[in-house]
Amino acid sequence: MLVSWTATDLKSRRFSAIEQSSDVADLTDHFTALHSHGQGYLEVRLQGSEFPLLTLGFQDDQADIHLFSNAERSSLLVGDGTVPANAVVQVPIMDEPTVFSGGCALAVDRAWALARSFIQAGRPGELGEWREL
Repeated sequence: MLVSWTATDLKSRRFSAIEQSSDVADLTDHFTALHSHGQGYLEVRLQGSEFPLLTLGFQDDQADIHLFSNAERSSLLVGDGTVPANAVVQVPIMDEPTVFSGGCALAVDRAWALARSFIQAGRPGELGEWREL
């Protein structure tokens, strides 16, 4: 299965908007390399469709996932309880450090597993509860 994605560049450590098309294994390798550096950001969509678009930003062991259903509608995945809801976490969105409530934080390994589920199923609905922004 082919997937289209953009991500933090491994060399420059800056977000690269140049879209790549690859199999899931290549995307997994890229994510693994980013994870070994402790932070990163990626955008994933299914080959041949502009939406839905899933984004994953992470710093250390905390991540957040956004879903863009179309150009005007986005949602944030409710967290998995790894961070107290009243705490704050900071993860990169593209290149900008962005603060989120702990209620939207996920363990980074869980977030990656959910991103892979999205790619395999082609539907974001079963990933969890979404909070529309």
